[in-house]
Amino acid sequence: MSKTDWIQQEIDNLKSQGLYNNIRTIGSPQGAWLTVDGKKVLNFCSNNYLGLANHPALTAAAKKATEEMGVGPAAVRSIAGTMTLHVELEKRLAQFKGVEAAITFQSGFTANLATIPVLVGKEDVIFSDRLNHASIIDGARLSGAKIIPYDHNDVKSLEEQIKANLSQYRRALIVTDGVFSMDGDIAPLPDIYEVAKKYDILLMVDDAHGEGVLGKGGRGIVDHFGLHGKVDVEVGTMSKAFGVVGGIVAGKSVIIEWLRQRGRPFLFSSAVTVPDAAACLAAVDLLEDSTQLVDKLWENAKYFKAEMKNLGFNTGVTETPITPIMLGEAPLAQQFSRELFDAGVFAMALGFPTVPQGKARIRVMISAAHAKDDLDKGLEAFKSVGKKLGVI
Repeated sequence: MSKTDWIQQEIDNLKSQGLYNNIRTIGSPQGAWLTVDGKKVLNFCSNNYLGLANHPALTAAAKKATEEMGVGPAAVRSIAGTMTLHVELEKRLAQFKGVEAAITFQSGFTANLATIPVLVGKEDVIFSDRLNHASIIDGARLSGAKIIPYDHNDVKSLEEQIKANLSQYRRALIVTDGVFSMDGDIAPLPDIYEVAKKYDILLMVDDAHGEGVLGKGGRGIVDHFGLHGKVDVEVGTMSKAFGVVGGIVAGKSVIIEWLRQRGRPFLFSSAVTVPDAAACLAAVDLLEDSTQLVDKLWENAKYFKAEMKNLGFNTGVTETPITPIMLGEAPLAQQFSRELFDAGVFAMALGFPTVPQGKARIRVMISAAHAKDDLDKGLEAFKSVGKKLGVI
């Protein structure tokens, strides 16, 4: 028996349970329509909320910066990888988000891996929403702190866990997603802040799906709720609404300074590339200049969600452009996704472990890049497949 036979058995098990992820390949720029596995299809999959991933201003900025400064920084930020573009981007992001300071990382995932372990350690405790993103979970594990989950978006449960456990630890951190990426619901951040204030606990929010979506001109969940200066740490990404790649940590200047000294992905992994940093700056320019793209995103989301409900689909508890189509079992969700693809719509099935067992779904990601006609084409495909499979 080979020492890797067990891996093949696990892969075969995934296939038999309908949980194997067949990864499709994109052969075109991101946009309302994509070439996927050689076929032109309507894009209901990517996190390109504002259509910036192929925006002319971003591609032009990336080209210009590459011509002037090359491609890769060729070093970690703390040795020889901090370029003028990085400094400018961090300054602009801090201004955009209305915070004292900001720092950038290679991704939203590495931003969480950097931030949580510098704030808490083995003598400390993290109060974490049960549905927090995998990067929060991994960052919490890396910290070595005791992780105590509280019921999803349940402030009463949070306070109960704090009362029962806080006195046993040196320091504490409350961490929650801002927008939950699988269900599209929003954390009750004002109420969480009141609890954090009452018990004098650091408060961190991961705003990956809120930046470019919530708040004035996409300034995020803190702006959305008017909590400027009250949330200690905002973690986010430039890989979704910003249309590029990279992570952000924004908040109190002393925390950002500490991350520059002790954030491990900052210290031990090469910096964000020159074209990426330049494209991110161009995205900030666009968001500061106009709310048009954010307004269009919400207009599209409102229309699509209303029409899906009219067709009889269950869209769960979403409050954002993230639109889950709840189907229950993974094999049904995968079949539904295949039928949609045959009908010219790219919308992937999500099952365990991305979502809990029995809560498989198709997750539709609405974008400002979609025209009303695109949405109507998608609605027609969902209607046809939904009736064929007995979902509606």
